[in-house]
Amino acid sequence: MTAGVTARTYMIVGPEPEWWYRDLVSCLQATFGTVLARAGVDPLSVLGAGWRFLHLPGDVRSEEFYYPCPADESGQIDLGAALAPHHQLHSRWWQPADENDVWREVRETLADDRLVIAAVDNFHLPFRPAYGDVHAAHLVVVYGLDETRGVVYVSDAMPPAFRGAVPIEEFLRSWGSANPSDVQDAFFSDSQIGRRCLDVRLDAPPAPLTPELLGSYLRTDVEAFTTASSTRTGLAGFDAFATELVDRCKAGDADALRELYPFGWGMQAQASLHGELLRRCGRQWNDPALAGAGRAVEAVAHAWTGLRFTGAHGLEDPRAAAADIAHHATVLRGKYARAVDAVGTTAARL
Repeated sequence: MTAGVTARTYMIVGPEPEWWYRDLVSCLQATFGTVLARAGVDPLSVLGAGWRFLHLPGDVRSEEFYYPCPADESGQIDLGAALAPHHQLHSRWWQPADENDVWREVRETLADDRLVIAAVDNFHLPFRPAYGDVHAAHLVVVYGLDETRGVVYVSDAMPPAFRGAVPIEEFLRSWGSANPSDVQDAFFSDSQIGRRCLDVRLDAPPAPLTPELLGSYLRTDVEAFTTASSTRTGLAGFDAFATELVDRCKAGDADALRELYPFGWGMQAQASLHGELLRRCGRQWNDPALAGAGRAVEAVAHAWTGLRFTGAHGLEDPRAAAADIAHHATVLRGKYARAVDAVGTTAARL
């Protein structure tokens, strides 16, 4: 890694980061996975260890990287802790402190051999299919900055996948975009980017994953699914969410379906990763029941597809979509119940 010697011009370019991607994840899990891989950690073992349901009414934002995460006492949102509740993964949002030098924190992070996760608008990124066509909030990984050549080095594991240089001016337009409302994307536009970035840190190396350790994770997760709470968590939380969703559709509330798509993606991605981890461990440990529990959790992930896409197609007429929404929510509820039972039974003997 090299750094420029002048006061105003810098060149800091690290090694190309590893792409990390799964079919059902969003840019949120993909970028966190890239950061974990750079730290020498298996992303699936961290991002797939936890599995929960949480809905925060009124919190859903029109961003591909939305994930339900309550603020702490200081008002901070720690997406790392939400994505990996069993590990010391933490993150914080930040924005450039100096309008006259928006790259300062990026330089400092890169010089410390760490990656930057930046929020962007796909409309302004030449390598995205939406370039010049559709506004949408997205996350990418920044791994280098060459102010002499006028380029930023960006990695994006989401298809079509890209690693390479982007002109600074285009990146700045994307990073600072207002991301205005776009009729072509009702789910990820109309959410200001505001040069936001995520600083992600893994405070402690993960312990080796053993059946005993995984069992403790699973018992904690099953308890969260089956214990009554004042918030919309677990199976009872899903029931409250689904009932409200159908009622809002019957009332013609299109916002209910606008929120369903980004919210459901987070829940779908987490179930997909958790199921994959359980299947992998079941295969490695010669434990067919554990692998079967993983397949049951993956069935939850795939059932989210029917609900999310029915909502997307029903956006123009929520009342007409209400019956189909109710059907897919019922199917999904059944998948959740079977998966929680399967995971609970397996956890009890690990």
